[in-house]
Amino acid sequence: MAIREIRIKGDEILYKNCKTVKSFDKKLHILLDDMYETMQQHNGVGLAAPQVGILKRVVVIDTGDGKIELINPEIVEQSGEQTGSEGCLSVPGVWGEVTRPNVVTVKAQDRDGKWFKLTGEELLARAICHETEHLDGKLFLDRVIKFLE
Repeated sequence: MAIREIRIKGDEILYKNCKTVKSFDKKLHILLDDMYETMQQHNGVGLAAPQVGILKRVVVIDTGDGKIELINPEIVEQSGEQTGSEGCLSVPGVWGEVTRPNVVTVKAQDRDGKWFKLTGEELLARAICHETEHLDGKLFLDRVIKFLE
């Protein structure tokens, strides 16, 4: 495993749409492992592949309950509402209040290509929304209601 460089706001790759993952091979497994290690090294809760320069629909999340890997994630259900503080490893030092769904169900594939569904509430729901938006070239800055100091 290796720590990868995190791309910072202004880097073109952060604003591009990612490609669907079709090969569930050793190269993907290395990417997932590297992304998780990179996220941990930087004390993040989530990390999307474009944040390490890879235009693939790949996300890793850990809100404190262990590693979650989402490949080709699609949010299929959402309900409720929450407003809270968000930051981003690609936008260091910036925090803002963002409104997101309180409960989210995502359909995704695991590292071996098997489809599954995951429902997250509160922080996990927020992380799923935040990271999947990265895959469509969006940053949380577009959703900030109020910047925090």
